Amino acid sequence: MYNWYEHKPSRLSNGNASYMNNKLYSTAGNRLNKQNGSWHSYKDYGPEPFVVNIEEATMRNNTFRTALWTGEHLQLTLMSIKPGEDIGLEIHPDLDQFVRIEEGKGIVKMGDRKDNLRFRKDVFADYAFVIPAGKWHNLINTGKTPLKLYSIYAPPQHPRGTVHETKEDAEAAERRYKY
Repeated sequence: MYNWYEHKPSRLSNGNASYMNNKLYSTAGNRLNKQNGSWHSYKDYGPEPFVVNIEEATMRNNTFRTALWTGEHLQLTLMSIKPGEDIGLEIHPDLDQFVRIEEGKGIVKMGDRKDNLRFRKDVFADYAFVIPAGKWHNLINTGKTPLKLYSIYAPPQHPRGTVHETKEDAEAAERRYKY
């Protein structure tokens, strides 16, 4: 599969200039919507080499979770968490997770037991945090706008190509496929 890009200036939602590789054509059939500048859809570009303006991609993502790149040892996902929504209390026994918030605010909670999340920190745009393997954790959107973030799992947590439009879709898939 081949992808062709043009390098051109764009504007982020906060008005700052940024440069991104705008996708013009993909042999997989995904195209940039020239009408409004949004992606028709994201797809998983792994395990091929991949370059992206991660802030722009994160800000444009409106799905609860989309795997943007999945390799053998690492996975990059984009998330958009609605106001009052959370990622759901979970634990990853054998992987570490990095989270970077691009927009919004929330509270991250972690602990050794799911009924004892002693670590609690408010998080905002431009904050990042790391969830060590074996820690129970949750992230709750405490703001009035979607919480836009990207997450890096090592090793991958979700099947290659995962797209969950909503939190309900994610929960159903996790029950169905037990991951």
